[in-house]
Amino acid sequence: MTTAVLLILPLLALTTPGGLLPGVTQDTIRRAGSQELETAPNDGPNQVRTVVLDAGHGGKDPGTHGRYVKEKTVNLALILQLGRKIKNKHPNVRVIYTRSSDHFVDLIERGAIANRNRADLFISIHCNASPSSNQVYGTETYTLGLHRTQRNLDVARRENAVILQEKNYQQTYKGFDPNSPLATIMLANYQHAFMGSSINFAEKIERSFRHNADRKSNGVKQAGFIVLWKATMPSVLIESGYLTNPAEEDYLRSDEGQDEISTAIYKAFLQYKQEIEAGE
Repeated sequence: MTTAVLLILPLLALTTPGGLLPGVTQDTIRRAGSQELETAPNDGPNQVRTVVLDAGHGGKDPGTHGRYVKEKTVNLALILQLGRKIKNKHPNVRVIYTRSSDHFVDLIERGAIANRNRADLFISIHCNASPSSNQVYGTETYTLGLHRTQRNLDVARRENAVILQEKNYQQTYKGFDPNSPLATIMLANYQHAFMGSSINFAEKIERSFRHNADRKSNGVKQAGFIVLWKATMPSVLIESGYLTNPAEEDYLRSDEGQDEISTAIYKAFLQYKQEIEAGE
């Protein structure tokens, strides 16, 4: 009982506004020939005006890897392609990247970027890994919530372990231990007002992977991810495929594969945007 209390109290401390980091520079799409940030039109209460795109890992944190490619490289290629597709079709939507180059961004800062810019949607892209078999493949999309299986917990723990590479992570995360199952469970129980919308968007993404990219969908799942925890808007974390599967790695590092995956996510974004703005 004493151990549980010691783990729970630091997580409760993280819910205070002081958990956000101040003033880290973020990347953003700018108008051509201008240094001004693009402003979104004020034309209705249910508009998707700003989307924050997060390429997982980066810099000193390579993420997982396959035979030839590192996760951070695939994540960045996919997120930049998705951003271009959104901007080309919706020039009035403000697109902000947590990173647009190969550099490291703290996990908690990624959600803080979305909060500071009052984003309407947060999309984080990753690649998966299976330490037990190189035959596991397929996509899955996560929202913040309580894990249903050990594998969901393992994915969250692997992604959350990035904080160990951050400076002063003990102070930033108030003693959160990414290797503790109980700590991750408590994090996952942090519910917010956007859970329904997050699941709705995640379902559209997985459906689009099946129908528009002919990918095997492993479904919508929930787990405790730090990168989603502080985001005060509908938020998803996409695992676009397994780099530990040789065939899927070849697909994810190919131009064709990256175009199909980013197009499928874009089509889900478009469906979600149309639904929200129609007030459905």
